[in-house]
Amino acid sequence: MKIIKYLFFLLLLAVLAGGVYIATIDGDFQVEESRVINAPDELLYETINEYKTWDKWGPWMDESDDLIMVYDNKTSGEGASYSWKSEIQGNGKMETLKAAPFSSIDQKITFITPMGESISDVYWKFEKIEGKKTKVTWGMKGTQSFMEKAFWATQDSTLSQNLRPMYKKGLEKLDTYTQEAMKKHSVNVDGVTEHRGGYYIYTATVSSFAEIPVKIGQMLPAVKAYMDENNLPQTGMPFTIYTEINNEQGTSIYATGIPTREEVITPPDSKILCNLLPKQKVVKTTLKGDYINLKEAWEAGFTYIKENNLELNTESPGFEVYRTDPGLQPNPAEWITEIYIPVKE
Repeated sequence: MKIIKYLFFLLLLAVLAGGVYIATIDGDFQVEESRVINAPDELLYETINEYKTWDKWGPWMDESDDLIMVYDNKTSGEGASYSWKSEIQGNGKMETLKAAPFSSIDQKITFITPMGESISDVYWKFEKIEGKKTKVTWGMKGTQSFMEKAFWATQDSTLSQNLRPMYKKGLEKLDTYTQEAMKKHSVNVDGVTEHRGGYYIYTATVSSFAEIPVKIGQMLPAVKAYMDENNLPQTGMPFTIYTEINNEQGTSIYATGIPTREEVITPPDSKILCNLLPKQKVVKTTLKGDYINLKEAWEAGFTYIKENNLELNTESPGFEVYRTDPGLQPNPAEWITEIYIPVKE
């Protein structure tokens, strides 16, 4: 009997000692991972800010076949939330507390476990890097309860060590998802139509095919600045006219301009000029997607002309109209460009 009492006393001491040990463990934790992604910060922010995209790149989607996502009425911005249910991973909820466009997002995550609710802070940071790249940081921090500390004390790894690979995998999947989203495009030949033409303010240059996107990015602001300085109204979307193309040398002479209401006489030494685009019959093709797909869209237009026995109007150059401002729409997959190839009546 004395031995049993002695053993019980030792067991009680061990439990008390274990409790004291667990109580002295620092329950505060923080884990974060970062990744540089070749995508604009606006696009990454909007992707992460919208909870309905999370099932496309969330790392936990690969860990459970029974995961059920439940979305609230608001799924993006402050006050947005979603919850999940899973017998394997348990239940939980995520809520957005603060969203600072293109720079940071603060969230609260709640895990519902047999030990009760566990609440932690989740945060995202977006840092612009040269070349339209973005450093994305994903982190979580909080304080473990006594029972949570007791649980992790019995494991081979800490909570932070367990979370880190998941966050790293999530950022890798986010990178892949974003790249695929930006590559989506479609080309549609709308057919024969009439372009109304009109006056336009422009500047012209010659360059290699590879330099054209960069040059246009420099020319359009110059035209826009001239129009603003002289209070000239913009009556349409910017466009580029390809006046001469040399496929052998891989060069083109082209003008980038903005439509205006009437003829404008510019100074003799000005690089900014005014011209009239004639009213004409054209084959219209619409590209939805990145400008890198413009060659495919132009070829689709020329193929349509050939298959429908139309004749090119070689006296009038083709042109492309930019219906979307990349500065306002960060996702290239949403850019709209209209291509017009003149044909004879």
